[in-house]
Amino acid sequence: MHSTLAFVMDAQVDRPVTHRSANHFSGDHPTRDAHTDRTTDERDAQALVAHPASQARAADGSFDGLEYLVGVNLARLRAERQLSLDALARASGVSRAMLAQVESARSVPSIKVLCKVAAALKVSVSAFLRRHAVSGFEHLPAERASRRVSADGRFSARALYPEDGPAVAEFHELRIAPLHTEPGTRRAPGTTVNLVVSEGTLEVSVHDRRQLLATGDAIVFDADQPHSLRNPGDTEARVFRVTLNAETPPRWDAPLPGDTRHMRDMQPAVPARPA
Repeated sequence: MHSTLAFVMDAQVDRPVTHRSANHFSGDHPTRDAHTDRTTDERDAQALVAHPASQARAADGSFDGLEYLVGVNLARLRAERQLSLDALARASGVSRAMLAQVESARSVPSIKVLCKVAAALKVSVSAFLRRHAVSGFEHLPAERASRRVSADGRFSARALYPEDGPAVAEFHELRIAPLHTEPGTRRAPGTTVNLVVSEGTLEVSVHDRRQLLATGDAIVFDADQPHSLRNPGDTEARVFRVTLNAETPPRWDAPLPGDTRHMRDMQPAVPARPA
């Protein structure tokens, strides 16, 4: 299986094949549809983004799926800016034929090509490899956020990041009721957790060591160790948690002993935001 890095590192340079689709023209001015007032490039880009097959393959985690993910994101970004292929080619220095092939997943772009196109579109290179924040940012309304609440309702965790796939970092808002102790979920070796107390107090236990945190205090610890969070105060504690996941072999994905009970105690309070 290819990683995202391998996907762009193994790519060919800007050398498109010679054949073109009948919908693409080599002139400086794309044709315009008299009925919709859209150029053929704009119409093709929007059709690619909306096509169910393209969306399904873009959601695939395979190497072939990444080609479609890059193509769909490029077509979307270009359509949002109302740029023709010729206009983007002039702005980026990448040939029109190459851009057309990337959008249709017939060519895998190199890092150099992606950097040129990203600069012309004023986005990060990572925007082509994402399933979220493809324009460089994504608004996450509080009322649509995914929340998980313990069975007794005394602990909740709200995701502050898009949960549409594996993430290098996770960001949550935690709320812990007075005198409640919440056992932590052990993670793969190399995973670290950073907590900062926004309101109230928090006692963090890692193995047999305990640390009391006041409002504004922070702590970092290895999340593969047994740990728990306790609110020793008489008011609700509000804590922000950042989890940095380790890059580990798949074998570490197996549940660690003692974690299944904690996961069964958690139930969704609000359905996850639709993709």
